[in-house]
Amino acid sequence: MKFIIQRVKNAEVEVENKVVGKIDNGFLVLIGITHTDTKEIADYLIKKLVNLRVFEDDNGKMNLSLNDIKGSFLLVSQFTLYADCSGGNRPSFTMAAKPDFANELYEYIISECNKKIDKVETGIFGADMKVSLVNDGPVTIILEK
Repeated sequence: MKFIIQRVKNAEVEVENKVVGKIDNGFLVLIGITHTDTKEIADYLIKKLVNLRVFEDDNGKMNLSLNDIKGSFLLVSQFTLYADCSGGNRPSFTMAAKPDFANELYEYIISECNKKIDKVETGIFGADMKVSLVNDGPVTIILEK
């Protein structure tokens, strides 16, 4: 499982010219799921995600977590995080989990994040999404297990 985390001032996801998820201050999280992922792996990464101290305190140091700043999540599934480009110029996506399995874990991640953060917005699994954001810093972190 991979989480690409971007600290954002704001971010939103559109599907068919309609905003389906939108946040201010928080994390845009692109989520990639592979065949061997489990709820236990998701739990581990969610715990890390919620407790990441990458927001600035009064002294300008990265010392605050998402809960400390009352921030939000925008969670977006992205199977292309498991693209393999080693064999040529056209990516292979065989390492990405099958849609039914991936969607089940994605929904689990959303459910667990809702228990820990006040505002959780999402994209739409499997949809053609347009994601826009203002990366704050920029700060981009990869969590993987």
